[in-house]
Amino acid sequence: MSWYTVTRVCFIAAVAWAASLTRAFHPLAIVDIGVGASLGVLIVFIESRLRSAEVTDLLGALIGGAIGLGLSKTIGAALFWADTSDNRIVFLHSFILLVFPYLGLVMGARKGEWLAPQRIVNLFRNTGPLKRYRILDTSVIIDGRIADITQTGFLEGPLLVPRSVLGELQRIADASDQIRRNRGRRGLDILNRMQKDMQAVQVQIYDEGDDNPGGQVDAQLVRMAKKLGAWIVTNDYNLNKVAELQGVRVLNVNELANAIKPVMIPGEELTVHLIKDGKEAGQGVGYLDDGTMIVVEGGKRHIGETLDAVVTSVLQTVAGRMIFARPKVLEKDGAAR
Repeated sequence: MSWYTVTRVCFIAAVAWAASLTRAFHPLAIVDIGVGASLGVLIVFIESRLRSAEVTDLLGALIGGAIGLGLSKTIGAALFWADTSDNRIVFLHSFILLVFPYLGLVMGARKGEWLAPQRIVNLFRNTGPLKRYRILDTSVIIDGRIADITQTGFLEGPLLVPRSVLGELQRIADASDQIRRNRGRRGLDILNRMQKDMQAVQVQIYDEGDDNPGGQVDAQLVRMAKKLGAWIVTNDYNLNKVAELQGVRVLNVNELANAIKPVMIPGEELTVHLIKDGKEAGQGVGYLDDGTMIVVEGGKRHIGETLDAVVTSVLQTVAGRMIFARPKVLEKDGAAR
């Protein structure tokens, strides 16, 4: 039995005992014990729900409630001239005493992230450009392109690696499956290189201080981003959509890669090495250095060769861009005719 359970049982018993001593609800002791125990269980239930709340939210609610209570008492005292024999005035006093603490609790809890230590420290720093944190998730670290993007200066720091992401990388690196193990070790190597070799961008390991270390890593990343006002850097499509639905800005490396691919228009020439057949008869397929698929009409007989081709059309799909082309030799033959 955990000490949490022992403490809760002792608390419920103490409330029931206090109720039986004071006879606050009924002359019969058994009724008072039942009511006291019920109140104790209610308080324990509320406490169990509050355990999952952020400390900053609880502190914000406490401060907001205290301010609301003080404001309601001040307004109530200012109405000393009102006729207290009128039931409407009595209700107004009660309403003011309830509504302002309630508003203070709710608004304080909703704005609790402003009490985070990092935000408080920023208030006393010299005025300057606001740092926008970027949070790296597991997929983008394992992918590895984030290191090259950061090194070119296109991504500014500080870059935060949550401890939950670091733990996930370690679990992947210790996996029994060889492929997963290699991916995890690659991610740890990339992270180590970014910390040691990239002096222009600060890479920090961030401890979320989460009460639920076994929870979903993606959910922890979104909560952390909302708390710090940070952006998430990822390759994960699902995390991208979930974060955007909750108002968190996302930088997707795959979208960046598609955006910077060179634009090809019909009539341009390119050189491609054909490696396999296409879906349609006579087609040959090759790839550019950035991974763009090139489908060459009439290129089947040139598989295994590198040839010059002329772009005929460009198709944008969900998976990326696909370019259709014809061998340059055929274009010349057509022109000669």
